[in-house]
Amino acid sequence: MARINQNYLKLPGSYLFSTIAKRVKAYEEAHPEAKIIRLGIGDVTQPIAPEVISSLHTAVDEMGKAETFRGYAPDLGYAFLREKIAKQDFQARGCDISPDEIFVSDGAKCDCGNIQEIFGLDNKIAVCDPVYPVYVDSNVMAGRTGAYDEASGRFEGVIYMPCTEENGFSPELPDEVPDLIYLCFPNNPTGAVISKDKLQAWVDYANEHDSVILYDAAYEAYITEENVPHSIYECKGAKDCAIEFRSFSKTAGFTGLRLGYTVIPKDLKTGGEELWPLWARRHGTKYNGAPYIVQRAGETVYSEKGRREITEQIKYYLENARIIREGLIAAGYQASGGVNAPYIWLKAPDNLTSWEFFDRLLDEANIVGTPGSGFGPHGEHYFRLTAFGSRENTIRAMERITKL
Repeated sequence: MARINQNYLKLPGSYLFSTIAKRVKAYEEAHPEAKIIRLGIGDVTQPIAPEVISSLHTAVDEMGKAETFRGYAPDLGYAFLREKIAKQDFQARGCDISPDEIFVSDGAKCDCGNIQEIFGLDNKIAVCDPVYPVYVDSNVMAGRTGAYDEASGRFEGVIYMPCTEENGFSPELPDEVPDLIYLCFPNNPTGAVISKDKLQAWVDYANEHDSVILYDAAYEAYITEENVPHSIYECKGAKDCAIEFRSFSKTAGFTGLRLGYTVIPKDLKTGGEELWPLWARRHGTKYNGAPYIVQRAGETVYSEKGRREITEQIKYYLENARIIREGLIAAGYQASGGVNAPYIWLKAPDNLTSWEFFDRLLDEANIVGTPGSGFGPHGEHYFRLTAFGSRENTIRAMERITKL
């Protein structure tokens, strides 16, 4: 008899965004006249940049000719893309990252979930609270946590690091030392960032305790303020303790193309073991590869024209974020984020729970957002809105919220 992985039974009923989709569908069926504005799920809405589209067409044509056809991609990804990444994303910022320390994949979400496979099940994880649910969920599935406690919203055996208004939604160094530390900056869902000095403190902490930091920098392209690091490798000693994840999904609008990468320095060891060959083995055996066509599109993101076009798209979303943040504050809401990230984090009014505010916003304003409680216990009574809608819908949504 085939047996299931019992760890999956620890997880609450369904994935956060699946639950949202079901509730919105039910509402639409009951209210077909409703004109719903979606400011919830973090999917981009602007079309792929023209220069990237041009490179996709060129790559497609190459695949139709024997002399330029490409089959399986190399395990680490094509050198033409990894070299651009190393030079422009890291070396240009003073980070000593080489192309062979970069692993190209079909997205940061997959890598963030899969990276835990190279670590033993006896490792204790620490996560920001609230934060992107994939970090905890993937460790639950692997069996690295205890049972879920519905009353507290926590899994046993996980170190939750509170991110609250009092600490600027940036966690303090934990008293209980974790083996694996998940950090995400700019943060999803709060939009918070971390200064270089504070990030250096995390690097020093990890090196002192032989911990490994798993650093999600998927939204670094949205950083606008000085002294906010774009990479953890801007910190001294980070190559000895940190793995970094990057994504083209929000940076270049590749949510429908799927492209990302993970950086594992060859200097990185834990317990005397090098992590680069372990991930290389895992990557080569279970490769979630991006096709040649998509990697050529990724290369174009680093061209002068591609950069210019994509920067304009990011500015578009950041302007949406400004409209949302300032509109909420003007309407009397407590809101933050949206300056260095496409996410705005607001406190639900009248002490409503996150899901109560979700229902109110949907029913009274026909706006869909994301309940903060879905990101962790300290997300309760908070709510996430995203800047990935159209300008027209963003303005209309703020007009509706103002009238609540």
